[in-house]
Amino acid sequence: MAGKVTAVSVSGTHTMSKPNQDSIRLITGLGVEGDAHLGTTVKHRSRVARDPGQPNLRQVHLIHAELHDELRDSGFDVAAGRMGENITTCGLDLLGLPAGTLLHLGNTAVVEVTGLRNPCAQLNGIQPGLMAATLGRDEHGNLIRKAGVMGIVITGGDVRPGDPVHAELPREPHQPLKPV
Repeated sequence: MAGKVTAVSVSGTHTMSKPNQDSIRLITGLGVEGDAHLGTTVKHRSRVARDPGQPNLRQVHLIHAELHDELRDSGFDVAAGRMGENITTCGLDLLGLPAGTLLHLGNTAVVEVTGLRNPCAQLNGIQPGLMAATLGRDEHGNLIRKAGVMGIVITGGDVRPGDPVHAELPREPHQPLKPV
């Protein structure tokens, strides 16, 4: 399974939107250089309040550009980086990947997918109703979270728009993604 990077974004503060960059640097075991979520322990403010020593399974946030297209078709004003992601991809079903998938980005970077991003009410600060639009239900009524995936940096490197993304699936049995 393969796709490509369409945008990269970073913010040194805890803001929802992250400005697009020409490139970002992933640092092994830490995350995105210069990003507020960089570190070995959790940086998400609500999670820090509960237990600041938790491992950081949310070092890198990836969203598929196809979600932006879907949301724009529904009247939302979204673009790469606006929903807090570090890497925007296209052509790869991020939500369909199993936990533990390795995403090879560009020449050297590797991110291990740890789980789903759980959409939060801060999305409504971008535009009312955006959080609900990133949630859905399957044919059995189960909740579907569409706001991207989270990962940890296994191998560092620079990532740029246009870089290829290749998914390396873990050994079976595959475990479905859960919110992290």
